[in-house]
Amino acid sequence: MKLENKLERVGEPVVEPAAFAGWLSETNEITRAFLAAGQIPGLLNIAGGLPEPATYPGPQIAKLAQRVIETHPTETLGYGPIEGLPELRNAIAHRFSTKNVKLTAANVLITTSGMQALDLLGKVLLNEGDLIAGQFPTYLGALDAWRPRRPRFRNMDLNAAAFDPFQAMKGAKFAYTVPNFSNPTGRLVGLEARRTLLAASRQTGAWLVEDDPYGSLCYDGPLPPNLFDLALQTGELSNTVYLGTMSKLISPGLRVGWVIARPKMISALTLAKQGSDMCTSGITQRITYEILKSDLIKATQSQVLDMYRRRRDALCAALNSYLAEWFEWEVPAGGMFVWARARDESIDTDRLFEIALDEKVCISPSSVFDAHGENRQGIRLNFTLNDEAKLTEAVQRLAKAVQRQLAEKG
Repeated sequence: MKLENKLERVGEPVVEPAAFAGWLSETNEITRAFLAAGQIPGLLNIAGGLPEPATYPGPQIAKLAQRVIETHPTETLGYGPIEGLPELRNAIAHRFSTKNVKLTAANVLITTSGMQALDLLGKVLLNEGDLIAGQFPTYLGALDAWRPRRPRFRNMDLNAAAFDPFQAMKGAKFAYTVPNFSNPTGRLVGLEARRTLLAASRQTGAWLVEDDPYGSLCYDGPLPPNLFDLALQTGELSNTVYLGTMSKLISPGLRVGWVIARPKMISALTLAKQGSDMCTSGITQRITYEILKSDLIKATQSQVLDMYRRRRDALCAALNSYLAEWFEWEVPAGGMFVWARARDESIDTDRLFEIALDEKVCISPSSVFDAHGENRQGIRLNFTLNDEAKLTEAVQRLAKAVQRQLAEKG
């Protein structure tokens, strides 16, 4: 006899299961839609922030994986320290130390990708209703990571003429920034703006989070010092929290990231990580350590940069040929994205996203990069995943979608 039938016979009411958490109803539908769009046959995806798989050094990593398992079987196949592999933490501390400040393993936490670092920051810093000051537009993955904590968001448009970082950070638990080729805009924050952000963090007490997945993808000219480096020039980490990852350096499949911060922040994040995944994969940590000891990053980086530079140029050339009438953009000096803004206020990029899917091209509309979901005048376009011919075809399809949307409005 089935359990439900038995309950009904004895007169017990059947009660619906408890409701899901409220934040699930507050997520945007656009994100789910473009993640599912990959199932559409013949679709050209220029929406996601995906590297070119051909750049992954598969044979070299395969050899490393075999060697580290054979030489470190217990460490790679068993549980490890929550903070991360000691050798890897020391290697990262050494890699980021300066003449003024010698970092130690106490300044480093290894995370399961950069996304886990964002999630852990929300856990240790946010109570419901706390304020985040976020560089605007903001990485949608960060918004998704913090949404379950139900914080408040204050947009920081660093390019606005009247932008005041002190007022922007006042009362905020932390400020979230991507100074190097921001996701989604691809913009590079200048040196003076970086210094002002650091000063505002010190004067307001807000933690200054620097997410740096794209700093290695620089195509034109030198980079300014990181916020983290500027803080170290003063002899201390101050309120800065630096997030790094192997995803763009070598491969996202390694799922290895790191946080560099003052020991008290690392201790808090470690406690949160204990209740998250207990420890990051020992295999991928040991592989990462061996990669950092070798010249593999240096050996592969120039080819990756050359490929992505050509693809960036091809995308911008196609935009100039087919979309310049309706959109404006800047050529990014690095990163993975071009941010295009509609010249015509009647263009709603949420609706354009839907029409573009019908034209077999997937884009990212600007609303998902706005904590308040109000910006519907921009699109993020990725140039790293597809070759030059596909990028040109994608823009041609997008142009047809724009024409269709404008025709809808008469």
